[in-house]
Amino acid sequence: MASLMTAFRPSLAAAVLAALLTYLPAAGPSHAAPPEDRGSGLTPVGQLYSLRSGVKVRPVSTDDPHISSPKSVNFHPDGHKVYINALEGLETLVYSVPDLTLLKAVSHSFGPADADLFNGETTLFDYPYHHAREPELLNVFSGKPVEGTFSHGGRYFWVPYYRRDFDKNASDPSAMAVIDTRTDAIVRVVPTGPLPKMVAASPDGKYLAVTHWGDNTVGLMDISSEDPRDFAYVRHMVDGARLNTRNITGNRDNNCGRCLRGTVFSPDSSRLLVGRMAGTGIAVFSIPEGRLLGAFTSFSPSPRHLVADPGRDLLYASDSKQGMVSRTSLSEALKSVEEAGGRDVRGPAGQRIDVGTRPRTVAVTPDGRTLFTSVHGSFKLVRVDTDSWRVTGTEDVSPAPVGLGLSPDGRYVAVTSQGYRDKSAPGGYSGGNSVEFFSLD
Repeated sequence: MASLMTAFRPSLAAAVLAALLTYLPAAGPSHAAPPEDRGSGLTPVGQLYSLRSGVKVRPVSTDDPHISSPKSVNFHPDGHKVYINALEGLETLVYSVPDLTLLKAVSHSFGPADADLFNGETTLFDYPYHHAREPELLNVFSGKPVEGTFSHGGRYFWVPYYRRDFDKNASDPSAMAVIDTRTDAIVRVVPTGPLPKMVAASPDGKYLAVTHWGDNTVGLMDISSEDPRDFAYVRHMVDGARLNTRNITGNRDNNCGRCLRGTVFSPDSSRLLVGRMAGTGIAVFSIPEGRLLGAFTSFSPSPRHLVADPGRDLLYASDSKQGMVSRTSLSEALKSVEEAGGRDVRGPAGQRIDVGTRPRTVAVTPDGRTLFTSVHGSFKLVRVDTDSWRVTGTEDVSPAPVGLGLSPDGRYVAVTSQGYRDKSAPGGYSGGNSVEFFSLD
């Protein structure tokens, strides 16, 4: 482990801070801890951060100004790079693994010179723009990168934008970048519906689903070609009624209809499961027809993030409202909606475990034996043994963790912390702006 630790070389500024400070306390609300607070069984091996009040600075760390509200973290399938979406920095950051050297900061700001990236498209599925803007300026914007996924064996990395910067209330069509990981350059930008958050590629490599938090819909793309210019939408799938966003107001993180988020394909790519975070279970669509088969509701009432483990026939979900992670038989869940006729059914209940206040992203190791979840309200990274189905460790992390990633070999886990809203703090946030890396013992 010593050689791995030395591979993460801190900057001089970070080294001085680490020597002086172990923790800069955050002045925020109190948070409940998971049921059993114990060692995590993890070894800290690196940290990327931008100094703010409340950041937990580890001995092996790098002060990196690019780390601005890191939302998600994805290890490349070959394990040699990691991609971090910096929401407020308007960048996708590419670092080498394990030494965490910045290789590329991919900008998500586009001007007239970038028109070729858009293939002449400004919208899809008849989505209108509600803002007064010249047509030639619709693709002149900056995008806020949210989540991400890989396709084509890791060649392409897909990054949806929470919104275009001129669309203050996320009511207009947004967009999604396609990054060629061989060059780490954007090679295509495709339009999406309002407020896309999750994106998932089918196991058979034919389709990509982008889930619109903003209006109860999912876009399905044919990505079977190797040429990104050929990628094209084939279905617009609606869960219930499409939300009219023309005069929509208020916080779009709350005013989002069924608030569709967690998205995962079945192992045979014939079904798409989409979580309704507003509180009515998990919807299932047939692929490629895009027909809503129904939804199962008793497993996880308000699921945020979904993960499938085909090897063990398990479906996992985090539930921020309930403070728990659930699991059930994936095949039984899918079977429960086959004859539902588009209706909601109870389906299998599965098992639940309390992990703390507002769990966000979940990830399962390649062998299926360990689950991790970032717990936003408790400032924890929680480890669960899936064989015994109990919490076996917790790790304190920087305030308000959100994203989580596991390396393909299962050796490393990374967690992103955005911080929490604090009007009295610079920029309106306290803590966060940190990505922490650990090795699994």
